[in-house]
Amino acid sequence: MENVSPQIQNQVAQLQQVQQQAQAISGQKVQVEVALNETTMALEEVDKLDENPVIYQRIGDLLVKSEKDKVKEKLSEQKETFELRLKTLERQEERIQKRFTQLQQQIREALGGTAPVAAE
Repeated sequence: MENVSPQIQNQVAQLQQVQQQAQAISGQKVQVEVALNETTMALEEVDKLDENPVIYQRIGDLLVKSEKDKVKEKLSEQKETFELRLKTLERQEERIQKRFTQLQQQIREALGGTAPVAAE
């Protein structure tokens, strides 16, 4: 890297940073997808229950008896929150990917070649 201009070194550093951001967003996205799936499954199970079932809801370390409608409402709100968070992460992921591609192209052009650039 000593023979490379400071501008290219800076772009490579940016590329590595963008790659780290993409990995972090991907990790967050997986966590939100898991939470969304769990919430959706729980909501489906609550829907299958009789009208006046005995339901316990976790509040911290406690299980507290609750009503079906309240549990269903809370799960629906959680599901909506997870869906919104997932959409936000997907948009961030798209922007990061565009930035990554843009930086790769800038580095290629600055190096005068078309070889792929790997951020390591």
